Amino acid sequence: MLFVSSEVGTLQRLIIHSPDSGLGKVVPSKAQDWLFEDIVHLETMRRDEYDYYVKILLYFLDSEKVKGKLKKIDADKTRNFYKPDKKQYFNSDKVLEFEKLLNDILKNREVRVQLIAAVCAVEECAYSEQQQFMAMNPTDLTKTFITGTTPDGEMFFPPIPNLIFTRDIGIVVNDHLILNKPARLARTRESLLAKYVFFNHPIFKEISDKIIEIIEDEHHFLLPEEEQDGRQDTLEGGDVMMVAPNHLFVGISERTTIEAARQVIDKLFAKNIVQKVTLIKIPQKRDYMHIDTIFTQIKRNVWVLLGSLGKISDENKKYQVWADLGQKPNFEELKIRQFINKEDGVKTRDFENLEDLLESVTKEDLNCYEDVKFVYSGNGEFPYGAREQWTDSCNLLVIKEGVAVGYDRNDKTSEAFRKAGFQTIRAADLLEKFERNELSPETLTDTIILLPSAELSRARGGSHCMSMPLNRVNL
Repeated sequence: MLFVSSEVGTLQRLIIHSPDSGLGKVVPSKAQDWLFEDIVHLETMRRDEYDYYVKILLYFLDSEKVKGKLKKIDADKTRNFYKPDKKQYFNSDKVLEFEKLLNDILKNREVRVQLIAAVCAVEECAYSEQQQFMAMNPTDLTKTFITGTTPDGEMFFPPIPNLIFTRDIGIVVNDHLILNKPARLARTRESLLAKYVFFNHPIFKEISDKIIEIIEDEHHFLLPEEEQDGRQDTLEGGDVMMVAPNHLFVGISERTTIEAARQVIDKLFAKNIVQKVTLIKIPQKRDYMHIDTIFTQIKRNVWVLLGSLGKISDENKKYQVWADLGQKPNFEELKIRQFINKEDGVKTRDFENLEDLLESVTKEDLNCYEDVKFVYSGNGEFPYGAREQWTDSCNLLVIKEGVAVGYDRNDKTSEAFRKAGFQTIRAADLLEKFERNELSPETLTDTIILLPSAELSRARGGSHCMSMPLNRVNL
C-alpha cells in the first residue's frame, strides 16, 4: 500500500539512495553544473554520516534488521550491510534503496532494452556503447546508469550525484504519485530512471493508473527557442508537501515553475485528489532552492522555518521609519495564494505571511487547536538564521510526530528546539541507548535526532531532501 496524507504521520516506508561513487567523481570545474557548491569527501559522508541515517531509519521502520546487531555491522569495514549487491545487505522492504529498485526492474529484458535505448538517447551515446550496455548484467548496468562509470572504471557519461536527494524524484499525494520533472539537465537521467522504476516495479503496480506526469504544454515546441527555456514546466519534490489529507503545498522557486504548478492544480482537482493547493512563491535564490529548505513541519502544531521569510519581527519594525522616507528595508518577500476546489468553482485565498498559512493548516486542516509553535532557524538570531538555513536547519524528516532527523551542526536551531520543549540527541548516542534498551523508538517523543553532517551539509540538502516517503500512518 502507498499512501501519504501528511508530513508528520508515522513513517512506514520510504525510498532512499546512499551516496554512490558518482559523488566521488564531482570535480570543481563541473560542481555547479552538477548542482553542487563544493566537492565532498565520499568515505566520510558514507561511513561517518549517512550510515547513521540508514541505521536510524531501520531502527524505527524495520528494527529487526539492526537491533542488537550494530556492533557487528559497524565492525565490518567493507560496509557490505549497506550495499545492495552484497549478500550482507540489509534488504528491507520498508527502507527501500533506489539502486535495488532499479536493479530489480533491469532483470526484465523488455524493460532493460527500453531503458538502455532511453538512456542512450538522453546521453547521446554511440551505437557501440549501446551494444556494450546490452551485454551487461543487471547489477553492472544499474551501477553504470547511476554513477556513469562501469565497474571496470570506464566512464560513459556524467554521474547523477543528486540522486541522494530522493525527495525530488516523486511525491505521493494520498494514493496517487506525482512524477517530478527536474529543472536542470544534470538531473534528466535521474528522472528517467525514476520513471521506469515507478511504472515497472511490482511495489508500484497497485498505483500504475494513479501516476501523474508533468508534461510540457502542447504548444511549447512551437515557441521560438529563446522563449522555450522561460516557459518550461518543471517540478521538483522539495517544492511539494502533503501537509494534510485535503491539502497540498507547491513551491514556485528556482526549480519549480508556475506552469508546472498550474498543471498540478488542474490534474489534482480534476480527479478530486485534494481540495486545496497552496502555491508559495519564494525568492529564486540558490540559498533557498525549494520550499522545504525554508520550512518543514515537526508536529501538527510545530513548524521550523527561516525567520527572514516569515513575519517581520518587532525588532525589524524600527526600520519602518526609513521605509516611510523612501528607503526600502532589505526584507525577503514571498507570495502565497491558496486554490480551493468547491462545487461552484475554484476559489482563491491569499496569506500575508508564512506563519498565518502554517497556522491555518494546523487548525483548519488538521483540526489541532493547541498553541502553534514556530521554531526559527538559528533561534531567530542574526546572522545564525541564514547561516544555519544554508546548512539545512529547516530541512527535517519526521519519522513519527514530534520525532525528526536534523543536522548536528545547527547549534542555534537546536537551542531553539530545546526552548520549544524538545530534547536533542546525537544519532550515535541515540543508537547506543536503543541497543542498551535505555530508550526505544516506540516510546520516544518530542526529540530532534542530530546526524553528523560536515560532508552531508555541503551537498546542500537535509534529511527531508534525502527521503521519498511512500507510506505514513494517517493522522
